[in-house]
Amino acid sequence: MRTICSLMATALAASMLCPAQTAPQQSVPKRTNPAASSAQKQLAGTPELIFFNGVIYTGVGLAEDKPQIVEAIAIGGGKVLAIGKTADITRLAGPKTVLHDLDSARTKTFIFPGFNDAHTHLGSAGRTNLNVDLTGVKSLAEMLAKIKSAADVAPAGHWLTGGNWDHTLWVDKTLPTCQDLDKVTGDHPTFLDRIDGHISIANSSALTAAGITAKTRAPQGGAIDLDSHGEPTGILRESAQDLVYKVIPPPTLEERRKGDELAIKDALTHGVTSVQDFSDWDDFLVFEQMEKEGKLHLRISEWLPFKDPLPDLIKMRAHHDASDPLLHTGFLKGFMDGSLGSRTAAMKAPFADDPGNTGLPQYTQDQLNKMAVARAAAGFQLGFHAIGDKATSMALDAYSQPGISTTARNRIEHAQVVDPADIPRFKQLGVIASMQPNHLLTDMNWAVDRLGPKRAAYSYAWKAFLDAGVPLAFGTDYPVEPITPFRGLYAAVTRMNEAGTKTYYPENKLTRGQALYAYTQGSAYAEFAEKRKGKLIPGYEADFILVDRDLYRADARAILSTNVQQTFVAGHDALATPEQ
Repeated sequence: MRTICSLMATALAASMLCPAQTAPQQSVPKRTNPAASSAQKQLAGTPELIFFNGVIYTGVGLAEDKPQIVEAIAIGGGKVLAIGKTADITRLAGPKTVLHDLDSARTKTFIFPGFNDAHTHLGSAGRTNLNVDLTGVKSLAEMLAKIKSAADVAPAGHWLTGGNWDHTLWVDKTLPTCQDLDKVTGDHPTFLDRIDGHISIANSSALTAAGITAKTRAPQGGAIDLDSHGEPTGILRESAQDLVYKVIPPPTLEERRKGDELAIKDALTHGVTSVQDFSDWDDFLVFEQMEKEGKLHLRISEWLPFKDPLPDLIKMRAHHDASDPLLHTGFLKGFMDGSLGSRTAAMKAPFADDPGNTGLPQYTQDQLNKMAVARAAAGFQLGFHAIGDKATSMALDAYSQPGISTTARNRIEHAQVVDPADIPRFKQLGVIASMQPNHLLTDMNWAVDRLGPKRAAYSYAWKAFLDAGVPLAFGTDYPVEPITPFRGLYAAVTRMNEAGTKTYYPENKLTRGQALYAYTQGSAYAEFAEKRKGKLIPGYEADFILVDRDLYRADARAILSTNVQQTFVAGHDALATPEQ
């Protein structure tokens, strides 16, 4: 991108803003100010920043695959002020306006609305980055080697936490055991999550610290795996994980903040300008402090735990200004079940590769209904994690209770496996399908084996939802999957693996416009923000990204290699701000 400086800038400012390859002065549109123009009629202030000579997707028309493209955009006060042709927009510049010549025809720089990730776990991502990160390990041996490296340098008795291991990537696909971990952990209690967060592995020291023995009963919705002798293997499923979590020393404030800052930077680096997040309350307090210091550059809607007592939820909601466009609390997140990878998703029939196992529902229907009605009556939007078809049906049954509005924009997170008869119920009940297309890239390697072909045909059924009139909101489930939105876009429009060698029920793939819409405006709709986010039109938040390829027209495989050149939030380069 070539940058053209304000004519009134000082020589020093010019040397900072104008690279050596700046276009000749005659290529800069003249700063004339005619009495009236269509662009001026849009204007609500003097622009601080103008991009011109570009290919700028405003977001208008994406859902219909008739995207609006403009040449120029004016930014001021954190908002989009005007869009249109280069000649019209550049003449709006004032003496302090910074002009940026995108020169898209030659530089391959394109502007799109910033991505809104509808499902993240920033706190978890940050702590994984700071602890034992087992993302992508290809064998038990590699996993143990990484754990040993961490144990060798940790202070005596220090807990080893983190995780993100995935045994489905291993040749034998066998779960690790506490005895495996004991070989390398020494005196360190160790508790490491599987990549989906629905099962974890503990070493013997951690089991002892939690008081888990052969006689320990798992809490409702959980399971403690036992070996052939009736002894714990170290694998704890779903709510049984809490038995260990409650005895792990919490991170210090400094550790938590460092992790949160790393996760936020990761999001911004990949073109994500907003997230809808489920982290600990202490993480929210960190975000709040960062905002007070002027160091929060990512928009965050923070979910609250559905299972918490209602009076506590009301207090948390009142703690922060709900109208704050940068940070606020959002819906109540509840868990109906676990995951496919750990075989804890609640299914109507057993897993095809594990007869007799139908997963682990976290509530009875009666419990769920009563809690949902009470929280809806208190004015909360609800969102239920549901992976299996039984879990989704339970969530829909709860949403169908008298007293729960069809206009509340309640959500089902994931909706990975759905009974075809339940898809129309989403529309009838006004429920949003909040989905993560990138999960398919991981799960397609074993999903048919786990589900059988009949159920697999209605898994990750994005197009079936759209065809039924169900709103889609896209995200990543970071750090379960990387936060880059480009893997999700690729998966949504191809339903192929990243190598391009395997396809998964292609009848459910989306068009390019539908996928981009779900990742921007669809996500904004899911958080009641569609009138201020997701499009680059006058009055909307100036949240946008500069990328090195045309995401709408580029070859699908090329999407995976997209480079984000800059990420703007409220009209400011979110990664260039000195405070970050």
